Amino acid sequence: MFTEESKKYLGAAMKIAVPIMIQNGITNFVNLLDNIMVGRLGTDPMSAVAIVNQLIFVFNLTVFGALSGICIFTAQYHGREDNDGVRYTFRLMLWTTLAVTAVGAIILSVFRDPLIGMFLTDDGGAASAAETLRYAQTYIGVMLFVLAPFALTQDYASLLRTAGDTVSPMRAGILAMLANLCGNYVLIYGKFGFPAMGVAGAAVATAAARILELTYLLVYTKRHRENYPYLDGAWSSLYVPLKLTVECIRKGTPLLLNEFLWSLGNAATVQLYSTLGLSIVAAFNISSTISNVFNVVFISMGSAVGILIGRQLGAGKTDTVLHNALLLTKFTVVLCAMVGAVLFVSAPLFPRFYNTSDEIRSLACQLIRTSAVFMPVYACCNSEYFILRSGGKTLITFVFDSIFSWTVVLPLLWVLLHYMPMPPAMLYACVQSADLIKLISGLVLVKKGVWIHNIIQGISTGG
Repeated sequence: MFTEESKKYLGAAMKIAVPIMIQNGITNFVNLLDNIMVGRLGTDPMSAVAIVNQLIFVFNLTVFGALSGICIFTAQYHGREDNDGVRYTFRLMLWTTLAVTAVGAIILSVFRDPLIGMFLTDDGGAASAAETLRYAQTYIGVMLFVLAPFALTQDYASLLRTAGDTVSPMRAGILAMLANLCGNYVLIYGKFGFPAMGVAGAAVATAAARILELTYLLVYTKRHRENYPYLDGAWSSLYVPLKLTVECIRKGTPLLLNEFLWSLGNAATVQLYSTLGLSIVAAFNISSTISNVFNVVFISMGSAVGILIGRQLGAGKTDTVLHNALLLTKFTVVLCAMVGAVLFVSAPLFPRFYNTSDEIRSLACQLIRTSAVFMPVYACCNSEYFILRSGGKTLITFVFDSIFSWTVVLPLLWVLLHYMPMPPAMLYACVQSADLIKLISGLVLVKKGVWIHNIIQGISTGG
């Protein structure tokens, strides 16, 4: 299936992807254990944490989107071995995430209760909705303090990964997640003399883990500065050349808006599903948490695709870039078909760990199996997204991702909910099938090569 030359190139991709995969895999596995720990407290606490995490998810992806556009330039500057260019892009990351964090903190503080309330229904009784709101208020009150550490961690992790160091962020992530797991066990249930804090304990443990992750990256890069020449003098000034700033804003704004609107669309999708009852929110929480453990494969491969293709474009090696892009996509799809098969078979096992009803467990299993079936589709779409993005075609990715969600996925779900009532699992499968449209259109754009472009050519980094 793959030639020797192809295998060599895929080996290079795996060297980038595997550390990211390990970090994300451990992160999501620990998140699964955390989720189970909170789930053992009951359905209301689990639903509360799921709702708040849906809101935090919007913030996290907005940070990711804000950095994504800048990382396109970082990858190409690194491919050209231009340390000044990489340093300037890092400074721009700092400015950008500072702005996003300030806006996010204000919105989540001022509009906390209305945002949480959108997901609450009285299907389980007014008392249950009130309890869920109370747990959610407690959880988000602590999580607000982690927005800034999370954003700064992403600045460093994104820079290091794009410049080729995927191992250091992996170590930091593993350390943080293990600390989070231990902290949750101690603080949620009150072990080793600590009080049983429940949902508040889960939030405090997460906050401590985020701060530990950031501390590790700051200390490690400081002690090993010789490995990161682009960080020399990075904090001595926050100057960024105007032309680079303008180009990053021009290319990056569609990606920032894309991640914000896509994550907002995802939250709106969950909110529409929640009109069927809080039990749906609980089932989706179980399903998404478990599916995310397996989704790390195509997510990590997408990061590898973006980094490798971006470097190749920055180095001006465009003769084989289309072949390599299609090769990586094909490999990712095959890999995720196998992973999806494992997820499908093991789907009934995970919901059993939750202290919830048999109805919610059964629905969660059906949702997990649907995600497993569509995993190769998700993998292909994700690779297409990173390929198009690597050449700076951010407006196309904006249409490809968030506009698609708002103009196809959400209207389809709304119509099905209001005019074609069906069981939740069947409804979910129908909505997921819309991604086939995205898959086909993305493949056409990739094969046309409209994304093959060196975007740093002509941008001076003299300063």
